[in-house]
Amino acid sequence: MTPRKTVQDYIRTIPDFPHEGIMFRDVTTLFLDPRGFRIAIDSLLDPFVGVQIDKVAGLEARGFILGGAVAHQLSVGFVPIRKKGKLPGKTIEQDYALEYGEATVEVHDDCLQPGERVLLVDDLLATGGTARAGIQLIERLGAQVIGCAFVVDLPELGGRKLLADMDMNIHTLTDFAGA
Repeated sequence: MTPRKTVQDYIRTIPDFPHEGIMFRDVTTLFLDPRGFRIAIDSLLDPFVGVQIDKVAGLEARGFILGGAVAHQLSVGFVPIRKKGKLPGKTIEQDYALEYGEATVEVHDDCLQPGERVLLVDDLLATGGTARAGIQLIERLGAQVIGCAFVVDLPELGGRKLLADMDMNIHTLTDFAGA
């Protein structure tokens, strides 16, 4: 009997991308396989079964794919958290630190209502900077982040600790050692 594949089995590692010494964890191979994709979506939702969720927010770009599928499964709306300058209409923005510099993410200023309960979804938790910025945007609109769900955790980069220090409920499907 062939052993059951785990989420990690569907993820390809690409050495030296985007820079030398980086082991890139590529979830597009997970998306390509219907069984792997279904396992991932169902597993992202598992700890939140029975929890009231009003919206799902996804971080650009792979978080859109995962978050959209999770929102569909829950029959709730989806909030895209995008890089600055990509959304039409009135937005609010949040800066965050990158390894070499800063970046900015934004959401529409009317995408969430005070008191709404939001699940934040992305493919990868590394340093946690983008997720923290997304959480800050959601909270500035008066909504509450009830959890953060990621396919991959890179624990050595500290993102889990950063979000835990914000009292976030963090759920990851697998982790990889190293950067």
